[in-house]
Amino acid sequence: MINVDIDISAAVLALGLVFALTGAIFLQSCSLLSGSRQWLCRVLSRKALPDYAKLTGVPAPKPLHNFDAARARPYRPFRWEYHQNMSLSEFEPNWWIELESTYLLTIAQRKKLYADHGKLIIDELEGSREASRECMEMVIQYICQRYPNQFRYNDWTGVFTNEILHTQVDITAIHPLIFLLEHVPEDFFIVQEDPLTGLYRMTAGIACSAIGWNIGHKIGKPLGEIHDPVPDYKEKMALSVDRYDPRGDVIGSPYFSKLPCDKPIQRGAWSLEVGEPLFFQKDSPKWHHRSRQDPDLLTSDIFLRVDWQTLRRLPRSRAIVFNFKALFTPITDFRQEPYIPRLLLKVLREGKKSMMEYKESWHTEHKVIPALEEWAKEQEQKGWVPSDWKERTLDEHPFYPGWKDHYPIHD
Repeated sequence: MINVDIDISAAVLALGLVFALTGAIFLQSCSLLSGSRQWLCRVLSRKALPDYAKLTGVPAPKPLHNFDAARARPYRPFRWEYHQNMSLSEFEPNWWIELESTYLLTIAQRKKLYADHGKLIIDELEGSREASRECMEMVIQYICQRYPNQFRYNDWTGVFTNEILHTQVDITAIHPLIFLLEHVPEDFFIVQEDPLTGLYRMTAGIACSAIGWNIGHKIGKPLGEIHDPVPDYKEKMALSVDRYDPRGDVIGSPYFSKLPCDKPIQRGAWSLEVGEPLFFQKDSPKWHHRSRQDPDLLTSDIFLRVDWQTLRRLPRSRAIVFNFKALFTPITDFRQEPYIPRLLLKVLREGKKSMMEYKESWHTEHKVIPALEEWAKEQEQKGWVPSDWKERTLDEHPFYPGWKDHYPIHD
C-alpha cells in the first residue's frame, strides 16, 4: 500500500510538470484525486487561494444559482425605544456579500464615481496593501462559492471570470481595491492597529456610498475620531469600544483587539432621502435642498436608505474589514409591510432630537409623516396590526412579519 501511495504521488508531480503550461487541464486532473494528493496539486498551482472558511471558522456560504432576479432583503432596522448603541446582529454567512439584479447599473455607477472623484473614492496608506489583498481574496472566494454561475476563479492561472460583465482579470496584476470597486457593489474599509498607540485606524478603503463625507475625511483617523459626529458616541458607545486613561485620552481599542475571526457582526444604519443619492457631497449645488421642505415633493420620490454593514477580522493580516452597501427602498413599499408605518412614525415623532437631526431626514418628514399615519390606520383596519399594539422593536428585526412571502430568495 505504501508503494502504491508513493507511485500515485509521483504521478501527480509528473502531471504537474507535464501540464505546467496548461494549468486548467492539470487542475481538472487534480479534482479526480483526494486528500494529500489534492494538496500536492494546490501547492503546484501556486495561485490557489487559502481556505478562508477554515482560516476564519466562518462556514462557507450555500451556492445560490438563481441570482438573476434577486432583490436585496428588506432591511428595516427601526428600533424602539430608540437608543444610540451599536445594535449588533448575528452574522449570516449566506449574506455577507449580497448581490442584486441591479448589479450592472451599480458597477457602472461605481466606476464613474472613481473616474470623476479619484482619491475621494479610493485611498490607502503605506502598509495597508497586504490587508487589502487578503480582503480581495476572501471576497473572491466567497462570491465564487455563493454565486457559482456568475463568478469563477482559476487556481492555476489566478484569473477571475465575471460572467455578468463578460470580463476576466488576473488578480495578481490589479490593485485589490480597484478589483473590489469594479466587481463587488460594496464599500470596504481596512482598519488596522497602530503599533505605537494601540488604536485602530482606517488605513485603506473604497467609499462610493457616502453622503456628506468621503474617504479623505476618514483615512488615517482612529475610530473615535471617525465617529466623532455621531450623537452620544462618546457617552454611550466609546466606552465599550475604546480604553481611556485618567485624563480622558484614548489609549487603546480593546473591543477590536479582541474581535475574533469567527465572530463577524452586522448592523444597519438608515435615513430618508429624496431619490437615491449614493455619493452626495456638501459642496454639491443641490446640498441645500436638505435644509428645506419642498411643498411639491412627491411621496413616491422619497426612499429609505439602509447602509447594511459587516465588521469582521481578516485571519492572516489580523486587520479589521468593515464593509457596507447602500440599499434604497421607496417608502411607498411600507404600505404593504405590517407594523413598519407605526414603528417608523413613533421614531420620527419621538426619537431623540440630536439623532433625528444627525439623520437629516427633516426635509422629507412633511410628506413622510402624513403618509405613515394613513398607512398605519389602513393596516389597523385590515387587521394586520392590533389597534392596541405598543410600538417596540419587532421580533423579526431587521425585517418585518411575513417578509419572506415577498422575497423568495431568503436562505
